[in-house]
Amino acid sequence: MVALTKDRNTPQSAGDLREGPVAASQLIFAGSLVCRNAAGFLVKGVTALNLTGVGRAEHQMDNSAGGAGDVQLRYRPGIFRFANSAAGELITIADIGKACFVVDDQTVARTNGTGTRSKAGVIDAVDDQGVWVRMDEALARVAS
Repeated sequence: MVALTKDRNTPQSAGDLREGPVAASQLIFAGSLVCRNAAGFLVKGVTALNLTGVGRAEHQMDNSAGGAGDVQLRYRPGIFRFANSAAGELITIADIGKACFVVDDQTVARTNGTGTRSKAGVIDAVDDQGVWVRMDEALARVAS
């Protein structure tokens, strides 16, 4: 491509809903923490490596009998409250601004579990009901 020599109508992706292909053998519930695996497919949050938190599932999607990419899931990036871990993994207000890690499709933890968990997102707030997590795929990839 060469540099522009006239105006260009550059397409825009507006809004905060995203959609992506679901990995094989996945049952993802509405409201759950959603990740992208290393192959680029969406999966429910689990303790595993090579996942990146992308957002919250907007509806239930059952691909438990399907192949990778057979169905699409709508998900939303944003700030969502998930369950807090317990004991040594409990997230506190001292952790705000730091990365948190996926335990399951509704729970996050303070650490990577000695290298067994993937990043969910960045801790935005903590209250008595759980942890508010800023879920943005690009941010989760670079958060420390």
